[in-house]
Amino acid sequence: MAADIACQTSCEVSWFSALCDDDYEFLGVPDPALRSSWAHCRDIVQAAETGGFDRILLPSGYKLGLDTIAFAGGVAPLLRRLRLLTAIRCGEVWPAQQARQLATLDQMTEGRLDINIISSDLPGETLDSAPRYRRTLEYMHILRDLMNGKAVDADGEFYRFNVEPPRLQGYGGKAPLFYFGGLSEAARETAAAAADIYLMWPDTLDKVRDVVADMRARAARHGRKLQFGYRVHVIVRETETAAHEAATRLLSRLDAAKGDETRNKSLDAVTSGVLRQGELRQAADADGYVEDNLWTGIGRARSGCGAAIVGDPDQVLAKLRAYQDIGMEAFVLSGYPHQAECDLFARHVLPYLEHAPLSRFG
Repeated sequence: MAADIACQTSCEVSWFSALCDDDYEFLGVPDPALRSSWAHCRDIVQAAETGGFDRILLPSGYKLGLDTIAFAGGVAPLLRRLRLLTAIRCGEVWPAQQARQLATLDQMTEGRLDINIISSDLPGETLDSAPRYRRTLEYMHILRDLMNGKAVDADGEFYRFNVEPPRLQGYGGKAPLFYFGGLSEAARETAAAAADIYLMWPDTLDKVRDVVADMRARAARHGRKLQFGYRVHVIVRETETAAHEAATRLLSRLDAAKGDETRNKSLDAVTSGVLRQGELRQAADADGYVEDNLWTGIGRARSGCGAAIVGDPDQVLAKLRAYQDIGMEAFVLSGYPHQAECDLFARHVLPYLEHAPLSRFG
């Protein structure tokens, strides 16, 4: 039974609201009823709160869907306890103004706001990976200082200005947690130097273990410690057979060319992390499984996080526990359609997980 293998160590469990036109009954087949809209994405968020999740990821994409900050401001007053993990794309907003926006949201939610930082190109710009991450690192340091109520005298490669902090700072006078991911050398060094939670995409257990060890060593060289999070899709059903059938059904109407088009829409479609997701698909068996219960089929029509934990409740719990055993302290989950899979996970798995949100206050 699921309860027999419940995780004993607490972890944070988040769901995902599809702000970026990423919700399907059949992957790669747009459905007007599932297209990103205020009402649809709000309903996913409220389902996550009702289901007992700790946090909701609000993604950000320039070409796709809704504006994340505007949506966060709209949905925040509707929530009682759910925390927001609000994505920002570094450089799209001047850092001092970004600090004021985020501080306002943080005060509105009484500290239930944290940040998923994306080191992205600006719309219309292509910057090599190394300088892009150097810009991101400067941005993260500036943003953290301002939200901690500190003045900034920036004299960097990308930002040179002197500014006092906005009157509003992070709730309790402390900046939100910074979630951050990336597999390239530059991304890893940026995370080691400035992130709070290093957020990984799906990978094999051995690879996850290797990355955790590498990131702990890098953070230690900066005199810091990292926590670790894992972003993955889930397909959970009462039986393993039903879960595999649901995965097969999800891809049953996918046109390969349409899948490639969908996958390449993102500004971040060619990064080390995305390339690694492609390697997983290539290494998978004929049914798309790269190891037990880790299915890569979703990556056939999605840039970024491209694999799912597939199985019955016991198998999903066991897989999550295996990730916990190698260092994962937070899970950011999603599934298709997002509200329906949210309800399934909340019913079949979440009650058997010891979980609570990570806190900036220790």
